[in-house]
Amino acid sequence: MNSTFSTDLKIGVLGGGQLGRMLIQAAIDLGIDLKIMDEENAPCSQYAAHFTCGDIRNHEEVVEFGKNLDILTIEIENVNVDALKELESHGVNVYPQPNVIELIQDKGLQKQFYEKIGVPTAPYKLLKDITDLETEIEFLPAVQKLRKGGYDGKGVTAIESGENIQNGFDAPSVLEKFVDLDKELSVIVSRNNKGEITTFPVVEQEFNPEANLVEFLFSPADITTAIQEQAEAYAIKIIEQLDMVGILAVEFFLDRSGNLFVNEVAPRPHNSGHQTIEGNYTSQFQQHLRAISGLPPGATEIILPSVMINLLGEKGSEGEAHYEGLEEILKWKGVYPHIYGKSISKPFRKMGHITVVNKDLTEAKKLALKVKETIRVIGK
Repeated sequence: MNSTFSTDLKIGVLGGGQLGRMLIQAAIDLGIDLKIMDEENAPCSQYAAHFTCGDIRNHEEVVEFGKNLDILTIEIENVNVDALKELESHGVNVYPQPNVIELIQDKGLQKQFYEKIGVPTAPYKLLKDITDLETEIEFLPAVQKLRKGGYDGKGVTAIESGENIQNGFDAPSVLEKFVDLDKELSVIVSRNNKGEITTFPVVEQEFNPEANLVEFLFSPADITTAIQEQAEAYAIKIIEQLDMVGILAVEFFLDRSGNLFVNEVAPRPHNSGHQTIEGNYTSQFQQHLRAISGLPPGATEIILPSVMINLLGEKGSEGEAHYEGLEEILKWKGVYPHIYGKSISKPFRKMGHITVVNKDLTEAKKLALKVKETIRVIGK
């Protein structure tokens, strides 16, 4: 007998940023009204039919928000896990599960998990404070990452040699050996509560070296079939071993010898999947909603090759956001802007993204570069 999906499902989201905003758009297509909780001026406050102003790190506020929901999910990892555990114990379906979020909140635990399940990751050391860093001079050059709280390039610093020790963090961290990097790749994998798993094709990312944020994303990645299959296999293994329900972004380093190393994972829709809205049969946002609602996964194949450009606040500019060049790029075929609704622009703040689709990825790259040279976000 076929089960019947109800649009009356009460689904809540902790976090009301741009990811929540795009989840709302996908939920509308399924007839679902998402309930969102975040701070007063979060982007979702303008779009959610049900918006609760609150602190997603506050135990009491999270429990109060979630207690009458059928399903509770996240769009950012920095949430109160103890509150999620309490809600789960009272019958609320929390996806991804609290134990998964707890592990992923700590980059040190992530590293140990990859080792335990036999997935390669770059050599590393766990540090308690800067004193430990001073004892690891021979391990350098390396990247130091705070174990907790870092995001979008924050909480990450390169330590080239002993002369750079003073730039290090005096806090629990991971010291990760530099990889002889060829490319940075990402795989989005989903799993529903029936254990059905799908992966999106591997994408390639180029980073802004100053902001340490993705500047361009290319779909599909320029890699061999063997590397694509290996990356997808590792992503599937990770989500299976986590026994996770939802969507998981798995970021990889590919070295010049063709070896893959897991960098980090994110248990939610991710910047490396934004191009799926226009470029793939199913977007990562609808796939996440399907997974947590127990619906069948959607097809993930590429419809058209695509390039995604992160729209960042202009360096040296802060204030009310103004989008110079937006009218011009709207004239161009295959260009899809997504403005996040953040009223204040700051240097390198994610203000939106733009996807360019074309049957020829080379042509999409050319147009994407033209888009990047044309549009600017100025704070006035």
